[in-house]
Amino acid sequence: MDYNKIREAAEAYQADMTKFLREIVKNPGESCDEKAHIDRIAEEMKKLGFNKVEIDPMGNVLGYMGTGEKLIAFDAHIDTVGIGNIDNWKFDPYEGYETEEEIGGRGVSDQCGGIVSAVYGAKIMKDLGLLSDKYTALVVGTVQEEDCDGLCWQYIINEDKIRPEFVVSTEPTDGGIYRGQRGRMEIRVDVKGVSCHGSAPERGDNAIYKMADILQDIRALNENDANDATEIKGLVKMLDPKYNPEYEEANFLGRGTVTTSQIFYTSPSRCAVADSCAISLDRRMTAGETWESCLDEIRALPSVKKYGDDVTVSMYNYERASYTGCVYPIECYFPTWVIPKDHAVTTALEEAYKGLYGTERVGNAETEAMRKARPLTDKWTFSTNGVSIMGRNGIPCIGFGPGAEAQAHAPNEKTWKIDLVRCAAVYAALPTVYCK
Repeated sequence: MDYNKIREAAEAYQADMTKFLREIVKNPGESCDEKAHIDRIAEEMKKLGFNKVEIDPMGNVLGYMGTGEKLIAFDAHIDTVGIGNIDNWKFDPYEGYETEEEIGGRGVSDQCGGIVSAVYGAKIMKDLGLLSDKYTALVVGTVQEEDCDGLCWQYIINEDKIRPEFVVSTEPTDGGIYRGQRGRMEIRVDVKGVSCHGSAPERGDNAIYKMADILQDIRALNENDANDATEIKGLVKMLDPKYNPEYEEANFLGRGTVTTSQIFYTSPSRCAVADSCAISLDRRMTAGETWESCLDEIRALPSVKKYGDDVTVSMYNYERASYTGCVYPIECYFPTWVIPKDHAVTTALEEAYKGLYGTERVGNAETEAMRKARPLTDKWTFSTNGVSIMGRNGIPCIGFGPGAEAQAHAPNEKTWKIDLVRCAAVYAALPTVYCK
């Protein structure tokens, strides 16, 4: 395999990739409204000679390049978040902009740039004769990730009956290789009370006051230490071998967190005691934590036990229809996942990257110093479709993608053309390295 030829081929496609990305993001593509993005991606795949291009009943687009034995997948979610306050944007988020080095627009980093590099990575495999009977490259543009990470892959694995050898997540990685992420879940706590007239609150049972006690315990769970004398031991305890057999990977991924994100109540009027109160919790999980352990942890808080049957701790469900009308219900649980540093997939991606670009992260004049200060192989701060691919289904997953994590969901989102090129080159080389 000639790494120089792969680099040259990727560089030659920079203009095509730039045009393709700008044509995708000129259309809004928020979760459950991605049809224009999907149709444009399918069109490009067909134009570039993919062996087979399909759109499944959920609306994911799947492009197959080659006909070999092992199925090696490249995943890119192609939905975006909204634009937020337009006054925070310095340019039209859909018209975007282009300079010699940059492309601006909603979704260019998070994460339509990933599908562009993956599509052209597969094209380079074909151009340079890298395809063999050992593998087929599957490039997948997935929907609804911003709404419910991993739902698309639950459908692909369970309903489309597709199970790749491994999957590369093309989420933005700032020039690095990412081998895991903390998980997350969406928890709801409901508290019952009894209403009465506000002029005599002692006649009732104020659900908001009960919830106030619970909120303080939840805050303590996030902020406390794990000393033996601490009643509510903080989530930091999972970094300690005393509490967590998976403490090494927990230290790599970072400690879990919990925060209250929403609060609700019911009351007959503003002149009455509240008869119910509920909160939503955003729970980030590290290695060694499960949905059961996280729910039990809330149920074990002193204030929750104090109020007994008046408190219910549960997990949210997601049941929103995709743009095709497909409803595929799932719990709002997005498991932690981490692929070992010495796994065959990890070492293959590192070998492909180092053969092309050396032992450090690379960037451009704006990004290179920051990137080189970080280890080449690291992890994400945010969540990805890996929660389903590896977290729920045990399929090896690893990350390498164009753009910057900090650009995700931000106004004035941008990416860099050189990232598109370098990722396409790495994607083109990886299957051959893995299958050798």
